[in-house]
Amino acid sequence: MHRHKIIIITGLSGSGKSVALAALEDTGFYCVDNMPVTLLPKFMELPLQDEPEIAGLAFVMDMREKGFLSAFPETFQELRRKGFNIEVLFLEADETIILRRYSQTRRHHPLSQDCSLQEGIRAEIKQMSPIRELADRIIDTSKYNVHDLKSVISNLIEHVVQARPMRVNVLSFGFKHGTPHDADLIMDVRFTTNPFFIPELKPLDGRNQSVRNFVLNNTTTRTFMEKFHDLVDFLLPLYEKEGKAYLTIAVGCTGGQHRSVAISAALYEYLNKPGRPVRLTHRDVDIKNGI
Repeated sequence: MHRHKIIIITGLSGSGKSVALAALEDTGFYCVDNMPVTLLPKFMELPLQDEPEIAGLAFVMDMREKGFLSAFPETFQELRRKGFNIEVLFLEADETIILRRYSQTRRHHPLSQDCSLQEGIRAEIKQMSPIRELADRIIDTSKYNVHDLKSVISNLIEHVVQARPMRVNVLSFGFKHGTPHDADLIMDVRFTTNPFFIPELKPLDGRNQSVRNFVLNNTTTRTFMEKFHDLVDFLLPLYEKEGKAYLTIAVGCTGGQHRSVAISAALYEYLNKPGRPVRLTHRDVDIKNGI
């Protein structure tokens, strides 16, 4: 018997297969979208199948591949006979919901090249019915948003793998160089006393102990850090519950040299605990032209 769980995600176009695949990837699955059916047995021969750090394998297979309908049943049954631990998830949604989703995304339906979108959806429902009969689990995503569907998929595999903890990136930056586009939370610390105006500290940065002491050993900063820690402690579990895989907390001062560097490093040290992956990045610390 092969060790890894293999999940094949299939179903109707517009039912959320890409969202489901992303949810599996966030929990440690090795994922491939639009996997050709005929290549699946060859893929199973790769050493990747037995890698211990991989929680499982997940593939999206659907009508985008022209030979999918004819090749899938036989390939699926053959892999199961060989002992592969395969589960087929079939995603579907109401016709009106799929119509609305396609109107919002403006993407082309794989079966609507020579007909209307509605006719293409109905043709796919009919043609996919034999695949639906093979599914181990059928999920109607009509009433789910992106976060709901990710939560459903994560709950399905709780018995297979322990969910990965959310990764936190603490980032220092200078407002004069622009706010970071990937930040989820931005904290402006320009209200704190600025070492830039202290001659002996000006040429240094927040990684220097003298600058750290100046920034952090201040009544205002100490009070702020206590409240900042409380805010982060409150928010992190809520973001994890929402299914967020990555969270970037950006701390900004004017030039990204002194205050933001010292405070973000202190926040990193506070968050860097066993079981919580945390990374510290100083974006603008080497740009020596700001306050």
